[in-house]
Amino acid sequence: MSAKPNRVIPIQPVGSHAQGVSLFQAHKTIHPRTAQGLFSSWRWVFVWLTQIVYYGLPWLSWNGRQSVLFDLNTRRFYLFDLVLYPQDFIYLAALLVLSALALFFFTAVAGRLWCGFACPQTVYTEIFMWIEKRFEGERLARIKLDAAPWSFDKAWRKGGKHLAWAVFSLWTGLTFVGYFTPIQALVAETTSLALGPWEAFWIVFYGMATYGNAGFLREQVCKYMCPYARFQGVMIDGDSLIVGYDTTRGENRGSRSKSADRAKLGLGDCVDCTMCVQVCPVGIDIRNGFQMECIGCGACIDACDTVMDKMNYPRGLIRFTTQNGLQHGWKRPELFQRVLRARTLVYGLALLVGVGLLAASLATRDPFRVSVIRDRGVMARMVDDGDVENIYRLHIMNAMENPQTYRIDVSALHGVNGLRIEDAQDVKLGPAESRDVSVRVRLAGQVAASRSGQILPIQLGIEQLGHYGQSIRVLEKSTFVIPR
Repeated sequence: MSAKPNRVIPIQPVGSHAQGVSLFQAHKTIHPRTAQGLFSSWRWVFVWLTQIVYYGLPWLSWNGRQSVLFDLNTRRFYLFDLVLYPQDFIYLAALLVLSALALFFFTAVAGRLWCGFACPQTVYTEIFMWIEKRFEGERLARIKLDAAPWSFDKAWRKGGKHLAWAVFSLWTGLTFVGYFTPIQALVAETTSLALGPWEAFWIVFYGMATYGNAGFLREQVCKYMCPYARFQGVMIDGDSLIVGYDTTRGENRGSRSKSADRAKLGLGDCVDCTMCVQVCPVGIDIRNGFQMECIGCGACIDACDTVMDKMNYPRGLIRFTTQNGLQHGWKRPELFQRVLRARTLVYGLALLVGVGLLAASLATRDPFRVSVIRDRGVMARMVDDGDVENIYRLHIMNAMENPQTYRIDVSALHGVNGLRIEDAQDVKLGPAESRDVSVRVRLAGQVAASRSGQILPIQLGIEQLGHYGQSIRVLEKSTFVIPR
C-alpha cells in the first residue's frame, strides 16, 4: 500500500505589508486640552504645595544650619530638631513600611488620588505642560505646529520650550543634590564653576530624569513604567473611589441641539463631544469603563461638568464614585457608609498603630548614644600595687544640637568591690559631635588576687549632665578580664 500524502496547509501573507508588521503599537503623542474646574484647581493647589516644600526646605534655616540635610560626609542626618546617625536607619525602614501601609489604605478608600494630584510624575508633567502651552499654545495650536514644516516660528517656539524645560530640570536636580550638600555652598560652587564631580553628575542625572519623564515620557511612565498601575487591582475593590461614567444616564450617546428633547431622540445625557477624552493626560476614554491607565486626576469630570452646564443637564455624568455605586445607583451617603469596611479598617488600624509606635520611639529616643569595645591591642595587665587594668574604647555620639557634658563610671554586676576608673574626667562634646574616648578601668589588687583567671561582668555608666535640668544615664555592659 502506498502511504497517504501529508496534507499541507499553505500560509499566505495577508496584504503586501505583512512582512513589516510590528509587534508593538506606535506611540502617539497626546496633546491634552486644558481643563477648567474644581479638580483642575485642586491639582494646581497640590503643585504649589509640593513644590514650595521641595524647593523651599533646603533654604530654610534651622538652629543655624539647613533644616533638612542628609550630610553624607559627616554621617549626620538633620530633620529640623532631629539629628540621626547611620545607626538610626531603623527609622527609615519604619517610614517605608508606614508609607506602604498609607498607600494601601488610601488606595482602598480613594483609589489613585495620589497619582492624580500629588505624584511627582503628575506634578512635573503638569508644570512642563504649562510651559509648553506658554510657547506653543493650546491643544489645536500644538497639533497644528507639530504637523507644520520647520520654520523660524516653529524653531523658536520648540527651542524656547526645550530651553525652559532644561533650565527648570537643572534647577530641580540642583535642589535634589542640595538635600545632601549644603545648598548655599552648592549654589556658590555652581556659579563659580567649581562643582565636584559627584555633585555635577547627580545634578545632571536628576535633571535629565526630570526632563525626560515630564517632557517626553509623560503618560508612558504611568502606563508602562510605574508598578502601581499594575498591582492597584489587588488594592482596589468595588467600594474604592474611582472616576466613573454613568452609562445608565449617559447612553445612548449622540449630538443634539441644546433645545432638543433627548427623550424623544432616544439619547442619554452624553452628547458625544469627546471633551473627556481630549483633556485626559493619559489619552483614555473613560466612557469605556474603569481602566488600569486612569490616574484619577478628575480632568474628565471638569470637562464633562462644563458641557453639562452648557446643556442645562445635571452635573455628575462623569464623577468620583465606586463600581458598586455605579451599578446600584448609590448616592454620596451610601458611598460613605461603605468606606468603613473590613479592608480599610485593617489598613487604617495598622497605619495608626505604626504611626503611634514611631512617634513614641522618636519621643523616647535617647539624646546620646554609646558603644563600648574592649581595647584588643592592650590585654589585661598588672599595674602598681598589684592592681589589674583593662582598657575600653567608648564611642559617644551627641544627638543634640547644643554642647553636652558626660560623666563615666563603672560598677560590677555581682557585687564585686574595688572597681574604679583611673584618671576619670568628664567628656565634653559639641553639637552633634561624636568622639572615641579611652577609659582605663582598674580592679584593686587584693580583689584581683582572690579572683585570678576570672572574667567579671561589669557595666559602664555614661551620664549626660544637665539635660533640661536633669541627668540622663545610659548603662552599657562589658567584661573585665583578670589574668592568672
